Amino acid sequence: MKQSLFSLEGKKIAFSGATGVLGKAMSLHLAKEGAEVLILGRNKDKVDELVKEIIAEGGKSFGYISDVTDEVSLAETAQKLEQDHGYLDILINAAGGNMPGAVVTPDQNFLDLDIQALRKVMDLNYMGTVLPIKALLPLMLKNSKGNILNISSMAASRPMTRVMGYASAKAAIDNLTKWLSVELASKHGPNFRVNALAPGFFLTEQNRTLLTQSDGSLTSRGNQIISHTPMNRFGKPEDLLGTLQWLCSDASAFVTGSVIPVDGGFSAYSGV
Repeated sequence: MKQSLFSLEGKKIAFSGATGVLGKAMSLHLAKEGAEVLILGRNKDKVDELVKEIIAEGGKSFGYISDVTDEVSLAETAQKLEQDHGYLDILINAAGGNMPGAVVTPDQNFLDLDIQALRKVMDLNYMGTVLPIKALLPLMLKNSKGNILNISSMAASRPMTRVMGYASAKAAIDNLTKWLSVELASKHGPNFRVNALAPGFFLTEQNRTLLTQSDGSLTSRGNQIISHTPMNRFGKPEDLLGTLQWLCSDASAFVTGSVIPVDGGFSAYSGV
């Protein structure tokens, strides 16, 4: 039987940040498509719960307790992954998030920014992507091919009010994605790729209270976003799955250094 160009059958995928709303939907999909999904996370209960759910739905998954901001923790995880699986095909870096102190609210100004919170947001989002790549790239080099998928955001390319720390960190992810795509292809060959997926506005635990009221109606910021989204809705987790599968599969074999928006047209709309 001829294998589909988009097949993920048998691919070994390490996935950080998979226990969030979007990561969970993505990891369940990858497993349903035949990939072996290796969940990396700090919270053992959440990691174990997701692994059990994937297995219950017929997928193949293993959990590893690991801190993406800690080199020692990642080195131990890399050793375990090598012992258990030998090599990796794909690394998905979805660990990230925001903190209230790294946000400048309407009743604040730049001088109110909490520098310690800003450092933590940069550490989680940026270093939390750099360090796993550094730790796990050798497991791709063993296989003479590798595919890295970073998770960016609309906040990276379209600076928005309030979310200064998060937006800066995600802009760094975009730059890293492009820089690393050149670095790996030029030094390790054309079988090494690096891309990023840039979601638009999805309702997650992180932003639900920012975008919607308790009764489900939109906040003023939610209304601003919808009015600047030509498709006139927020994204649903399943909206990411087609692009995810394309970037993880051989269908995108000549795609590297790209940041792919999945945003309902938000990045294309000027507001007029």
